[in-house]
Amino acid sequence: MPLKENYFKKIVIAIDGPSASGKSTTARLVAKELGYLHLDTGAMYRAITYFILENKIDIKNIKNLNNILNDVQIKLLQVDNNLQVLLNGKNISDEIRTPLVTSNVSSISSIAEVRTLMVKEQQLIGKDGGIVCEGRDIGTVVFPNAELKIFMVASDIARAKRRLKDFSEQGFEEDVIKIADEIKKRDNLDSSREISPLKKADDAIEIDTTELTIEEQVKYIVEKAKEKINACNN
Repeated sequence: MPLKENYFKKIVIAIDGPSASGKSTTARLVAKELGYLHLDTGAMYRAITYFILENKIDIKNIKNLNNILNDVQIKLLQVDNNLQVLLNGKNISDEIRTPLVTSNVSSISSIAEVRTLMVKEQQLIGKDGGIVCEGRDIGTVVFPNAELKIFMVASDIARAKRRLKDFSEQGFEEDVIKIADEIKKRDNLDSSREISPLKKADDAIEIDTTELTIEEQVKYIVEKAKEKINACNN
């Protein structure tokens, strides 16, 4: 369905789902197709996790943690269709994808002070719409009024194979069974945390990506987005 020639309202597209369900790649391509901004909230949490681990920060010292977080600047840049993550001006795009960060990001992102800061930043970025935002609490907490909400799922083994591929491309040797076990543990942590748990919004459309290609996922979401955009500009 083609977009109307003179549409003016830009919508918020919220894509949620567990780890390795296909959110990041799909969201990036949907944003490119629509000419929207892609906001990878997972990259933001990974950046904070990397910073805390690298600087051996005591996350139990909440007062000190708050002071430190206020001085952390995270920027996401789209360069040649690749996401670059800058932490206080330094490109840490590769560093945030290591197994160490992956195994710690769920526990650190569950800290109330961390989530409060990140959600505030995310809402500020998307206040005028024209954004494809993906994470775990986008449709329920960050943008509960998003015009289009997608919840992506996939089988455990499919997700483990995707994560294994990511690690292999970065030169890390990991076992698929170990990865599958870590994914299940992260699912449990993300779903059971008190602050902004991973949860499907009541009005979200669920997509099982186990057997879908990236192209099929993108095409489906773009069509749904265009329907919403046209409806908003009638």
